[in-house]
Amino acid sequence: MPRTYVKNLVHCVYGTKNCLNLIRDPLRVWHLTREIARNIGINIIAIGGVANHVHLLMTLPASRAMANIVRDLKANSSQVLRRDSRTFRWQDGYAAISVSPSSVKDVVRYIEHQAEHHKVHSFADDYIAMLERAGIAYDDRYVWD
Repeated sequence: MPRTYVKNLVHCVYGTKNCLNLIRDPLRVWHLTREIARNIGINIIAIGGVANHVHLLMTLPASRAMANIVRDLKANSSQVLRRDSRTFRWQDGYAAISVSPSSVKDVVRYIEHQAEHHKVHSFADDYIAMLERAGIAYDDRYVWD
């Protein structure tokens, strides 16, 4: 086969340290995250969230490790966000779940409607449900840091 064809779609979620409401200007954070992603060669299809977490649907290049991408997004954004608030921190971990191309519209809709969604469901409940739907094993003691 002369070419390699890859489409890695990932729904990634990470929150603020201790789930505190530290995202004061969500649109600014989403814009900043998109810029950082673009600079490191990552395409963000959708981004959203609320004051204590962010959801991203992104396309990953075959040559990049998810851990390195999230590290770069979180490190670079927190560096900028700490200029406004010295207490700003992202949690250490994250969730990253593969998405079928046929599910992209549903995931985009879910991400775009986070504010409405979290009027009914807490971030903690939603995050755990997401891990369970994906069949990801987790330890309650280490989900939140």
